[in-house]
Amino acid sequence: MISTTRVHATPASDPATGRVRWAPLQSIWTLSMVVIGLAGAALTLSWENLAVFLVTTAVTIGLGHSIGMHRLLIHRSFACPKWLEYVVVYLGVLVGMAGPIGMIRIHDMRDWAQRQAACHDYFAHRRPFLADAWWQMHCKLQLRHPPRVWIEAEVREDPVYRFLESSWMLQQLPWAILFWALGGWGWVIWGIALRIAVSLSGHWLVGHFAHRQGHQGWRVRGASVQGFNIPLAALITFGESWHANHHAFPGSAKLGLEPGQVDPGWILLLVWRRLGLVWDLRTPESLPARDELQRLPADRRRGGSCPVLAALCHAH
Repeated sequence: MISTTRVHATPASDPATGRVRWAPLQSIWTLSMVVIGLAGAALTLSWENLAVFLVTTAVTIGLGHSIGMHRLLIHRSFACPKWLEYVVVYLGVLVGMAGPIGMIRIHDMRDWAQRQAACHDYFAHRRPFLADAWWQMHCKLQLRHPPRVWIEAEVREDPVYRFLESSWMLQQLPWAILFWALGGWGWVIWGIALRIAVSLSGHWLVGHFAHRQGHQGWRVRGASVQGFNIPLAALITFGESWHANHHAFPGSAKLGLEPGQVDPGWILLLVWRRLGLVWDLRTPESLPARDELQRLPADRRRGGSCPVLAALCHAH
């Protein structure tokens, strides 16, 4: 199996044994955003507020989480100037999940566990729908014998990332003040609380189904958890829902790999490459071969539905 370089396991490291405990701060944060977002949205419903929600969600989830946090900071699947890295990672912090260092720790620990022969139900999303929702959005897993997660000094000691890590919840405050000044409480509710509530819930939903059922182009032999593609969520996740592809080629900046699989994040990166903003984009062809990858028959794969976007996604 491929190694997760930040996770340093010993023979005693065990991804399957541990206790799921309630995480008060995480739970209160999530519940407050859901309650304020849903209740406030019902009282301030308007086309203007809906537009604020759609724009802010697209920017933070698309540019921030998919491009900044996931493809760049976590997987280093492309290179860019430091100023651009800071911008897109900052937008990822505004999603409201965690700070940059925390996101790396959560992601890499989960990836490591899923690649082992056995792992805890928490990592695998094996519990029933509502139970998994509670676990993922309100709890944390404490492994009995965890591996060590060692984040590179370039990130760990970066003053910008250290500041964002210590203040990631507070980063919503300047935007709340600006939104209130421009559009009143409606903009604050739809652009902050409802956006975070939907983003957190949507991230869990995609993770839940993308590890349980769907279509696959590849299977990872020996891994206790497989990834599956969720075509219906491709556009709204910026291509992140092609999760079977990501399990097969985690270092690839290109997530939509089969014909017809729409990947808006890859399209944007191609545009940025043309403008000279990014370079060294990694694709499956440029990654080391993996002996544990098994190519599945054509009837197990599935593409998207827009030929124009699909053609752009598969451009080089």
